[in-house]
Amino acid sequence: MPDTTKNANSNLGFLTVCEQEDQSLFGGLLVLNVSGRPLEFHCTAPVRPNRAQEILYGPTLRPYLYGEQIGRALMERLSAVPAVVFTDVEPVLALRPLTKAPVVYVGTETESKANPEGTARIDAPHPTPGGSMRLQRFRLGSWQLAVPQAHAEDESRVVSHWQSHADDFDLIEPFGRIREAIEEARRSAR
Repeated sequence: MPDTTKNANSNLGFLTVCEQEDQSLFGGLLVLNVSGRPLEFHCTAPVRPNRAQEILYGPTLRPYLYGEQIGRALMERLSAVPAVVFTDVEPVLALRPLTKAPVVYVGTETESKANPEGTARIDAPHPTPGGSMRLQRFRLGSWQLAVPQAHAEDESRVVSHWQSHADDFDLIEPFGRIREAIEEARRSAR
């Protein structure tokens, strides 16, 4: 019998970036099966932009660091690419052109409650903070989600893969696990 836990079609990725008081960034990527059981976890060493990067990258620094640097490094460590990668930090969406998997922003609870109709969809351009990426927002179950407009086809991929699980799986909870694991790794390294 094949090992379905490594099947990219059934696994979900959760990627977040945590900013520390000293301005260092730590990225974490947790891959779960649809039951919520962890299959892989990776985190980065601290990333800290230097002053020249802050000046030269300007408002594109966060998408560059979060998506292109941290997100790509974490995705390259995976043994299997998940079917979908969820993030709770919009600049991580800059990872999408660098991976085959859809990268989906999970709106906050406030965003989801502000638009309670399950079929509502917001297609209006929405620039991300500190960047020029435009988002296509949509609802799936009780969740407010967004994908980069440049990859609008990801919406149908996410809906077809996720619809049967949308109301049974907490898309926010795994980010708490990642933050706790990063904090534990930081404590252990001291």
